[in-house]
Amino acid sequence: MRLRDLPSVSTILQTAEAAALRERFGHGLATDAIRAVLDEARRTLQAGAPAAFAIEELAGQAEARLEAAERSALRPVFNLTGTVLHTNLGRALLAEAAIEAAVAAMRDPAALEFDLATGKRGERDDHVRALLCDLTGAEDATVVNNNAAAVLIAINTLAHGRGAIVSRGELIEIGGAFRMPDIMQRAGAHLIEVGTTNRTHAKDYRAALGPDTGLILKVHTSNYRIQGFTAEVGAAELATIADAAGVPLMNDLGSGTLVDLGHYALEREPTVREAVAEGAGLVTFSGDKLLGGPQAGFIVGRHALIEAINRNPMKRALRLDKIRLAAIEATLRLYRDPDRLAERLPTLKLLARPEAEIEAQAHRLVPAVAAAVKPAFTVAPCPCQSQIGSGALPLNTIASAGLVIRPVAAGGRALDTLAAALRALDRPIIGRIEDGGLILDLRCLTDEAAFLTALAGLRVMVP
Repeated sequence: MRLRDLPSVSTILQTAEAAALRERFGHGLATDAIRAVLDEARRTLQAGAPAAFAIEELAGQAEARLEAAERSALRPVFNLTGTVLHTNLGRALLAEAAIEAAVAAMRDPAALEFDLATGKRGERDDHVRALLCDLTGAEDATVVNNNAAAVLIAINTLAHGRGAIVSRGELIEIGGAFRMPDIMQRAGAHLIEVGTTNRTHAKDYRAALGPDTGLILKVHTSNYRIQGFTAEVGAAELATIADAAGVPLMNDLGSGTLVDLGHYALEREPTVREAVAEGAGLVTFSGDKLLGGPQAGFIVGRHALIEAINRNPMKRALRLDKIRLAAIEATLRLYRDPDRLAERLPTLKLLARPEAEIEAQAHRLVPAVAAAVKPAFTVAPCPCQSQIGSGALPLNTIASAGLVIRPVAAGGRALDTLAAALRALDRPIIGRIEDGGLILDLRCLTDEAAFLTALAGLRVMVP
């Protein structure tokens, strides 16, 4: 084929195939896509490569371009990494009740800031305030868009231009280079470090108190542990110290949980109710981690402190919309029925899933996965150790099971190629490469049929 034999844009636009593209994507986008495939065909011919381009083929290439551009990059994946609350994969899966509530809020106008009883303006926090107080035992509560925001606005409200006392061993950094000292600086507080990395005592806090102290901050080190020769001051003792000095204690739990995880054979974490009972003026925690809801930052505690936070001009910048509030309210309501919580809340259901059930699933899936990757790879069931993720319980793992896929030929980049092919599926499959194999931890695989449908599209090219 020669360059002059290529059809023009207008010629292709007159075909039935192009008419379908215009109807589906609009005239402008269809025209741009056709022009792009013609440019690519022209470059191919100019490079001297023998090629023939039928009008129908060019229209088909334009359709493929338009479909690829229309596909959202934020699409569902199979999380087989072994990390249940995977930050990069969106953390907690929402309960059906939360999804239904969010959809209902999206579909129609909602009484977000409208008091139906009085017909006057209402407060959006009222939709969750009573629930949070009931579940935590706090006097009052408010909510912002994530826990980092909760920490920021609380410190800014209580310690702007004043001192904020915190143990050196609790100056944490979490994912995305979020560092507590940086947040405190942005909040306008003067950081006062006390103690050492491994040992902090009550006398250190007392010595740091002064007329310009705005608050004492305790941070739950949920994403690491210091072991060995250590000492820390518990929240209850810190609350006594803070009360005696007339300054509030703020306890940042990070992940936070409303239930005793020990009931689900998991390592115990301090609950929000316990933190409130220990005397903290404010307790902050996340909504999308152990709580199992949408991304949110909760602040519960004494009424006067919550009231001050709600008067902070930053609150408007950090507030939630009706969709997320609806999902949060529905999630919190599930906690009022603790006997059925693990059945209805996906996070707890996945964390509490029995190892034997997952192992049986692994054996069922071996033939299908082996057929999809043969003859270049072998597939076998394997024991796994899942983790909660998002900084929660960093030293605690959960016995699980999965599949290990290994290349038949040693060396090369076969595993990288396979992992890339799995990520390229219509619904990507995300595992982890470890000890010379690709591990698919099945703890979070609840829809086998969808997994097998996605796997059917696998095409592996091994170098």
